[in-house]
Amino acid sequence: MTTTTLAVLVPLLPFLGAAAGLLLGRTAPGYVRPLAVLPTLAAFVLAVVVAVDQGGGKSIDASRRLTPTGSVPIDLALHLDGFAVLVAVLVGLVATCVQLYSTGYLRDDPRYPSYAALVSLFTSAMLLVVYSGDLMVLLVGWEIMGICSYFLVGHYWETPEARAASLKAFLVTKLGDVPFLIGLFALATDAGTFRITGVVQAALTGGIDHPTLIALLLIAGVAGKSAQFPLHTWLPDAMAGPTPVSALIHAATMVAAGIYFVARLLPVFAASAAAMTVLAVMAAVTMVGSALAALAQDDIKRVLAYSTIGQLGYMSGALAVGDRGAAVFHLLSHGAFKALLFLAAGVIIHAAGTNSLSAMSRMDGLAKRIPDAYWTMTVALLALAAIPPFAGFFSKEAVLSAAEHTALGDSTVAPQGTGWIVLIAGLLTALLTAAYAMRLWLLAFRGKGAPAPDHGRQPVAMNAVLWVLAIPSIGFGLTTGYLDDWFDGHALTPALTTSVLSTGVALVGGLVTYATWRHTSALAARTPIGAVAAHPEADGGLVEEEAIASHTPAYGDIASAYDPADPGRLLLGPLHRHAATGFHLDAVYRTLFVRPVLAAASLVRFLDREVVETYVQGAGALPRWLGAAVRKAQTGNVQTYLSALLAGSAVLALVAVVLANANAGS
Repeated sequence: MTTTTLAVLVPLLPFLGAAAGLLLGRTAPGYVRPLAVLPTLAAFVLAVVVAVDQGGGKSIDASRRLTPTGSVPIDLALHLDGFAVLVAVLVGLVATCVQLYSTGYLRDDPRYPSYAALVSLFTSAMLLVVYSGDLMVLLVGWEIMGICSYFLVGHYWETPEARAASLKAFLVTKLGDVPFLIGLFALATDAGTFRITGVVQAALTGGIDHPTLIALLLIAGVAGKSAQFPLHTWLPDAMAGPTPVSALIHAATMVAAGIYFVARLLPVFAASAAAMTVLAVMAAVTMVGSALAALAQDDIKRVLAYSTIGQLGYMSGALAVGDRGAAVFHLLSHGAFKALLFLAAGVIIHAAGTNSLSAMSRMDGLAKRIPDAYWTMTVALLALAAIPPFAGFFSKEAVLSAAEHTALGDSTVAPQGTGWIVLIAGLLTALLTAAYAMRLWLLAFRGKGAPAPDHGRQPVAMNAVLWVLAIPSIGFGLTTGYLDDWFDGHALTPALTTSVLSTGVALVGGLVTYATWRHTSALAARTPIGAVAAHPEADGGLVEEEAIASHTPAYGDIASAYDPADPGRLLLGPLHRHAATGFHLDAVYRTLFVRPVLAAASLVRFLDREVVETYVQGAGALPRWLGAAVRKAQTGNVQTYLSALLAGSAVLALVAVVLANANAGS
């Protein structure tokens, strides 16, 4: 088979697996798990073969005219360059691990067949986005991912949190998709084609007439899909879905799609200095704000969700300084260790019976009960904190190095100011990232108190997947120098200045957090339990969907949002309560958008009910009253009819006489 044929099969196989899973899910349940795992695994293997065949060399393009449009044509096109083939490998790897993990995680879930089929469809849609060479075909995969996320986030639709989270994810991303779609049509109109190669060529030769407007419209869609400020609020709430879905969304599909899109069309954005500056500011605010919010979260999955938002901010920052190689490198590295973080978190939550870090901090022996999750989570957190030699160090350093070059005026693609914005925000975020990573590790695994509950051993598939993902989390960064051809020949080796700075601030963040935890733990040991329970900020236990999915009870009543041993409270001080709510951005949106829309809807309903309906009812009431009056006259008595006829005739005659006399008198 040719490389293009194999590439066509990569998104096609998961799609066929999804269709077969939906058709046979009820009639042949024994085939559900093979149909979930095997097509995705085959797609991953083929993606590796395609990557090897492409070899980081010249891009491979193939197309067939999809339909005549009369104006800008739409092609069913493939575009395989180094970025596309590597991202496809990541998507296949993470999706395969998620499907394997789900066979154990959701083994007793009655809706597993539909869940597995939707995960396969989700995977297929992302692979279509990755390999697509035409913007309209890319848009198809883009929108399919949106509807898949709606169904998967709302998998536990019995809970109001899941229903609200799925609706919020759908609506917020659609809010960004509206200007995104307008931007795509404007871009195709200026470039005269939907083909990505044609659009890029037009941008490089100055053929885009409205680069700033188009780039800003596209950035709005990217902000929604990749959870960037100010459209990032849906992602933390999406944690109401099953943990494997969170791993898939955060590591390899939906949120990565926006970053990948900008990387593919970077010359379009680089044609506008204003757009690059907006992208840099958006990335900086996203990085710092999400890191502060992560440091204040009690739910382990929400910590990881805000972490994803911040790491996506790094990728946006790399794009803002014109280095798509660094952005995609961090996308690949982050995909491996973030999938590992979420899947390990699922094991931890299953063992603890709660999502609450404050509850875990009062459990003794949790690390010994789940050694696989403990060691792999430790590896992933070190990668997240960018500690060498783990993968996150190399990829994050590539972003900071690119920002440094731009800040020093060495870039001809992005304005110099964007380099300083990204560099300063990136270093501050590196400090905060190490702080919340250390906090999560300490609260989850170094708790003291009652023995951790024993909910039984996790299935082998769940633990095996963790070690598979630990391999790239440890060693992917060491491939720098060997994968340069796949990254446009751009060397991604660490630079001395940014390496020392980023590692130094990360160590400071981790050590300060550890020292703070030692201090707060000593204070907590002297605090009576009743005083903790009576604290005004304390609330009830947090029992999330994993406790429901695994049919395990919560860890008694000890799960509390207030934990005197939490170093995040001391580190953030008065900022903590604001950071814990995501800086009240949801409240701002409710005030500015939700309440006015609801008020307008109430006004329309009032006008419809009290005004429009009144006129409609009045228009129908008059004929109804006349009909009732006439109906009463229809008695069926002939004598009554004759009497009425004679009376009417007499009245007419009298009227005629009066009129005749009046005419004679005049």
